[in-house]
Amino acid sequence: MSCRCMGKEMVRVYRDLEVYQTAFTSAMEIFEVSKRFPVEERYSLTDQIRRSSRSVCANLGEVWRRRRYRAAFIAKLYDCQAEATETQIWLEFSVKCRYLHPQEARHLYRNYDQVLGQLANMVKNASQWIVQ
Repeated sequence: MSCRCMGKEMVRVYRDLEVYQTAFTSAMEIFEVSKRFPVEERYSLTDQIRRSSRSVCANLGEVWRRRRYRAAFIAKLYDCQAEATETQIWLEFSVKCRYLHPQEARHLYRNYDQVLGQLANMVKNASQWIVQ
């Protein structure tokens, strides 16, 4: 089994990735705050923001399994970036619709900025992640 060292921590499974941990924590925060959204948003905004935030995590699991194939690995990282960006857009709608306090949204938005930066770094340094 191949492991990658990020700083002092060894990454053995996708759950060890800092980007996964940030994305998972943020998705759970979104789940909690979205419970306060109006019931009429259940099948639209609430569903969309929960789905996209969770999809970042699910795609990271797939990314980890595609490390043998550089093109597939990078393509799946781009999928993660798309879902993180979509989540940020739903956060903006949540504020504009007054379902989410701007300060809460800002915190979550910054978390996804961090996720996007970490994903971009993984794309840039893909060769360090590829399993030979």
